[in-house]
Amino acid sequence: MDNVKQKTEKDILKSLMVSNLSFAYDQEMILNDLSFSAAGGELISILGPNGVGKSTLFRCILGLLNRYDGDILIANKNAKKIQAREMAKLVAYIPQSHVLTFNYSVLDMVLMGSANRISSIGRPKKQEKAEAKEALEKIGILDLEERGFNHLSGGEQQLVMLARAVMQNTPIWILDEPLANLDYGNQISILQQLKRLAADGYLILQSIHNPNQAYQFSDRIICLSEGRIIADGHPKQIMNNALIKALYGNQVEWSVDAQ
Repeated sequence: MDNVKQKTEKDILKSLMVSNLSFAYDQEMILNDLSFSAAGGELISILGPNGVGKSTLFRCILGLLNRYDGDILIANKNAKKIQAREMAKLVAYIPQSHVLTFNYSVLDMVLMGSANRISSIGRPKKQEKAEAKEALEKIGILDLEERGFNHLSGGEQQLVMLARAVMQNTPIWILDEPLANLDYGNQISILQQLKRLAADGYLILQSIHNPNQAYQFSDRIICLSEGRIIADGHPKQIMNNALIKALYGNQVEWSVDAQ
């Protein structure tokens, strides 16, 4: 009985529910009546053209925008009522670019992921440093620990941010276009890592532009068009010529064999 209860509590921590979410900037409707739920162990790609509301959706989930209609529940908690420090224990956010004034070491960058567990006047101790090294090793970049973050390639920086999210120890990850400005090899490397991390139990939501990569790596794809969800499901179930045309306005021949 205790094992069942414990499993249920862990599942709740990894849960996200969006119900009838609508958001507008001034009079312009950006998100229009979105509803979906998600659980741990899923790599979910949000697919759609620029300006369709992917980043706005993420900002609403993170509590950065709260003048929306509808409900967002994170671990069964109303997102509007979750304070920043508590949110940092539930959700890790990885933006598409990282500009730092000071050239922190890779190890220090990963150690920043422990900020949600340390007091504002506290400093990482031996245990946190050991955990940071474990996070780097989990992502496969322990050899970079002494390098300056600003001196890394874009792909290496994104891998460091994944290690920092591991260090943050949150059940839910949100990545806003994590493949932006990366070459093809680095894009595949990041997607492989995300796929593996989802298999470890994390709930991972990413916005992505490439339908082929979404198809190849995602457990689920949510497609947005004009602020609405027009498809939601396993890639093999929803991806077809009609959907690509509805998303991007282009007539293409979608071939599974080509993926």
